[in-house]
Amino acid sequence: MAYADQLVKKPNVSGQFYSADPKALSHQIDEFLKKVDIQPSEKRVEVVIVPHAGYVYSGAVAAYAYKAASKTPYRTIVVIAPSHHVGFAGASVWPQGSFETPLGSIPVDQDFATDLIARSKEFEFVPTAFAKEHSLEVQLPFLQKVFADFKIVPIVMGQPGIEGCALLAKALRQTIGDRQDVLIVISTDMSHYHSAHQAKNMDQKAIRLVQELNVQEFWEGCATKAIELCGFLPVATAMLYAKDKGLQVDILRYADSGDVSGDKQAVVGYFSAVFVASVQDKGSQRGIKDELTKEQKQKLLEVARKTIFAHIQDGKVFDVKEKDPRLLQEEGAFVTLHKHGRLRGCIGNIFGRGPLIETVRDMAIASATQDPRFRPVSKDELRELEVEISVLSKPWRIKDPEEITLGVHGVIVSRGPFNKGLFLPQVATEQGWTKEQFLSYLCSEKAGLPANAWKDPSVTLEIFSAQVFSEKDFP
Repeated sequence: MAYADQLVKKPNVSGQFYSADPKALSHQIDEFLKKVDIQPSEKRVEVVIVPHAGYVYSGAVAAYAYKAASKTPYRTIVVIAPSHHVGFAGASVWPQGSFETPLGSIPVDQDFATDLIARSKEFEFVPTAFAKEHSLEVQLPFLQKVFADFKIVPIVMGQPGIEGCALLAKALRQTIGDRQDVLIVISTDMSHYHSAHQAKNMDQKAIRLVQELNVQEFWEGCATKAIELCGFLPVATAMLYAKDKGLQVDILRYADSGDVSGDKQAVVGYFSAVFVASVQDKGSQRGIKDELTKEQKQKLLEVARKTIFAHIQDGKVFDVKEKDPRLLQEEGAFVTLHKHGRLRGCIGNIFGRGPLIETVRDMAIASATQDPRFRPVSKDELRELEVEISVLSKPWRIKDPEEITLGVHGVIVSRGPFNKGLFLPQVATEQGWTKEQFLSYLCSEKAGLPANAWKDPSVTLEIFSAQVFSEKDFP
C-alpha cells in the first residue's frame, strides 16, 4: 500500500499518445466528441469498449462510446486494461491515491478497490504493471472531459485464464451490487499489422462474437489467432459480466489506422461498443429461440457449399437428409457469398417455408445463380467462394428507432405494397455506419424511398435478430 500512498501516479505517455499541453488536449477531445454523429444513449450504459492507440489514430473511435455514455452521472469508473510490458498472474488493482494527467488529478476509489481486492487472492497490487502501461492511461483524459465528480478503479490484467476472467467478472458484479452509478471501461485494440482487408475480416468476426456474448468461441478464436485483441482478457471479462447481468451489446464504430495514415498494407483495428440493459427479450421471446451449436452451424455451411457445387457443376439439387430437430425447425435464412472479400451474391427468405436446412439449401442456389446484381457463379469460381449464413428470428414491428441495436438487429422498412427493403444486422457493422446512416441507406438503396423516410410515421419499421456465421469462423 505504501507505493500508492506515497506517490501520485504520473502519466507515462503524455506528449506521445496524446498532447501534454492541457489546452491542446482538451481541444482535441472536444473535436472528437463534436464529430460523433450519435446522441447520448437514453439507456444507462454499464460497460464501454474503447481503443487505446495514439489519439490521432483511435481517438475518433473512442469518442463514440464516451459520447454514448455521457448522459449518466457516474461516481465510480472502473478502467480495465491489458498489460503490454509485465507478465503476472491475475489482476493488479491500484488501491488508493490518484492518477495525474495534463487535465488534472483523478482520485482512486479506495473503498471500491479495497472491497474488490478482498474478494480473491488473484487480485493484488502489482506496481510494475502500471509503471510503463499506456492502455489504461489514455482513457483518463477522455473521462475527465466527459464526466465530472468521479473516482476511478484502475485495473491492469496480467495473464489469467478464463477462470480468472470469470472471477473478476463475478467480483465486479458483487462489489457493484445494485449501484446505478458505476461504469466499466474496457481498453483494447484489435488486429495488428495485417492488410486492411484481412484485418476487417478478423475484426468483424471478433465483433460478432462480442455482440453474441459468445465467450467460448471468442476465447478459442484468440487462442488460435483467428482473431486478435491485445485486450482480449478485459473484453472476455466484460462479456462474462454482461452475460450474468443480461446486458446487450451495441457496436458503435469500427475503423483502422489506415483511415488516418493512408497505409492500408499494415493496419491496426479499433472498435467502440456499449453494453446496456436489454429492453428486448434477449433472444428468447421475440428473437432466436434456440441458439445453434457449433456443430449445427458447420452442418448448415457444409450443406450450402455442397449444394452450390452440385448445382453449378451438374445442375443437381443436393439431397438433404437430416434428423436433427433443431435443423428441421421452420426459420428464415439468408445465404451470402463473398469472393476475395467482395460480395458475390446474397439471397434469403425472411420467413421460413419449411425446415431450416432446406431453406439454407435453396437460398444457397439462389444466391449463386439468381441475385440480379451479379452473373451466375461459374465453375471456375467455386473454390474462391466464402459462404456466410444468417438464420433469422421472426420480425416484429417497432415504433421507435431507439429500439434498434446496431449489429444485433436487422431492419425491414416498408411503405405500401411496392416500397420495401431489408438490411441484415451485420451490414451496419461491416460498413461502419451509424444508426442514422444504416436507416437512411436502407430507405434510399433498398426500399426506393427518400433517405429520411424512416422518420415518417407512415413508414413501417420491423426488426429481427439473427445468428450470423461463416466458413471463416471454422478454419
